[in-house]
Amino acid sequence: MSRNLSEDLWLENQNLAIACLKHPFVQGIGDGSLPKSKFAYYVGQDAFFLEAFARAYSIAAAKVSDWQDFNIFHDLASGVLQELKLHQDYAEEWGVDLRQIEPAVATRRYTDFLVSTAWSQEVGVTAIAMLPCMKLYAFLGQNLAGGCILGNLPSNLPNHAYSGWIQTYSSAEFMPLVTQLSELSDRYSAPVSLARSTYRYAMQCELDFFQTAWDQPLTKQG
Repeated sequence: MSRNLSEDLWLENQNLAIACLKHPFVQGIGDGSLPKSKFAYYVGQDAFFLEAFARAYSIAAAKVSDWQDFNIFHDLASGVLQELKLHQDYAEEWGVDLRQIEPAVATRRYTDFLVSTAWSQEVGVTAIAMLPCMKLYAFLGQNLAGGCILGNLPSNLPNHAYSGWIQTYSSAEFMPLVTQLSELSDRYSAPVSLARSTYRYAMQCELDFFQTAWDQPLTKQG
């Protein structure tokens, strides 16, 4: 049975997905040991990223002629707004002013890539550029919730400061969003060489994003 392009791209980039899962920042979320100041920094950077992500969805929606797909892109953007609400809750809890966030180099590189792709490329390329984030976070959430390295669905959620993050990305509500974007990627598929380079670049941006947050010096949380 032949695989879809979205499935092929995910399998071709498993090494980066596993590198993200095994990264000390992500493992620290999983077991609750991540210093809160590093997570707070990540929350601010991710909020900046998610605003660009929502914009890219909206740009893609404006380019599709099919009304159903137009609505799907807007539904996906609504899911991003729900993620931003989670970040706002974290920001309030840990005293992070999201209005004062300055994007890191890795963050700006990723957001510029997404928005410029959405403006300059066909819808299929945009969907493929956005898919690694969605697919990766579902992968991370499910694995951290299941307490394993690969492949199992959530079993017992841990009980610590980052349980809400794990619950969000391992939830039954999140996976359908990944499926929708995967189907859009396949339906509006780009030339294979461009699809591969675009997907790979986005996956590398994800790993760089975690590394930047991990590299932040420890600060005292109020």
